[in-house]
Amino acid sequence: MTTTSIQEEIHVPVHHFELGVRPPLGEVPAQMYASVIRPERYGPPEKAFAVELVDVPPVGPGQVLVYMMASGINYNNVWAALGYPLDVVAARQKAGATEDFHIGGSEGSGIVWAVGAGVTSVSVGEEVIVSSGSWDESADDVRLGVDGNASSTMKVWGYETNYGSFAQFALVKDLQCHPKPATLSWEESASFMLTGPTAYRQLCGWHPNTVEPGDPVLIWGGAGGLGSMAIQIVRHRGGIPIAVVSDHERGQRCIELGAKGYIDRTEFDHWGRLPDIRDPEATAEWSRGARAFGKKFWEVLGERRAPRIVFEHTGQDTMPTSMYLCDTAGMVVICGGTSGYNADVDLRYLWMRQKRLQGSHYANLRECRQVIQLAAEGALDPCLSWTGDLADTGLAHQMLYENTHPYGNLAVRVNAVRGE
Repeated sequence: MTTTSIQEEIHVPVHHFELGVRPPLGEVPAQMYASVIRPERYGPPEKAFAVELVDVPPVGPGQVLVYMMASGINYNNVWAALGYPLDVVAARQKAGATEDFHIGGSEGSGIVWAVGAGVTSVSVGEEVIVSSGSWDESADDVRLGVDGNASSTMKVWGYETNYGSFAQFALVKDLQCHPKPATLSWEESASFMLTGPTAYRQLCGWHPNTVEPGDPVLIWGGAGGLGSMAIQIVRHRGGIPIAVVSDHERGQRCIELGAKGYIDRTEFDHWGRLPDIRDPEATAEWSRGARAFGKKFWEVLGERRAPRIVFEHTGQDTMPTSMYLCDTAGMVVICGGTSGYNADVDLRYLWMRQKRLQGSHYANLRECRQVIQLAAEGALDPCLSWTGDLADTGLAHQMLYENTHPYGNLAVRVNAVRGE
């Protein structure tokens, strides 16, 4: 029996449900509230997002409709709000989509509300955490053994796809649904499922450059969502995390999470792209700054050792220093470029010191489950520092954009009631 026929037989047609009012399980309305981005509003996130009533999407084969309780906030929907570097609405319309809006949100927690044909991994009523990676399990490359996360069909749900978690109902593939730990609140469960698995894969997924006991690891943006996850994962595996932060308060937070210490990046000014090597004066000035940063790393570590892994996501401003500082045969692993995408590398350090520059993009299902288990056991704190409501989605992204959020991860309640 198809989802449509099930709904026709047992679901009472209704217009929409109010936020925070739990409807009868499985009853799907015609419309829902969502925090929506439209092209005519592209710009600062606090202006780009607006709560609207939109149609609930139909549930197709292999898909799951999740009644969202809470949603995590991530930088990808800062980009969606800006319409840069990708106009997500135009990109989907070019591929054949008809919607002229974007419902973002790439992680969240909720209740399975309806399932499409062929779905057997979850049932209506189950409490789930929804992960970010979406791919076609029947794709040729997946069938030939490629990790689904590395498939040519892989897309980031709620950024490259529509109907993300900033809505009363979200549309996902069944493979994105994971059991929600009973030990975590809706808001906590919603907040770490993008940053946690991303950091875990960066640090544990690129053999032989994985964190081992005693390995020094330099972590950019240590007080942020990714950084706070990375600090805990490195410490859990016996490594020595050293964070880079923008002020003393954030540095202290990193120490509380398990960092050996921190470096205040505002004490240095050599950030940005490398000077032309044919300009000896500018090159020497940059080198002085990079060496001073390296000495600070030694000071915090307590010995003259280079980082075995450099945990990157800032990109343009920091990549030259990361590659310079990384240990011989070590790895710089990067999953983003929040300071820009044109990052320079002095190739002499790359080849002569046999260093590795590794791109990393989210995580596979096994890695997602491993991170959830760490959180369920209390070994990984979701680091939820701020929670708002659905109407605050734009504000939350504006804080990320301006780097004014407290630390760690952010979330908004969707259907969840405060304290539930």
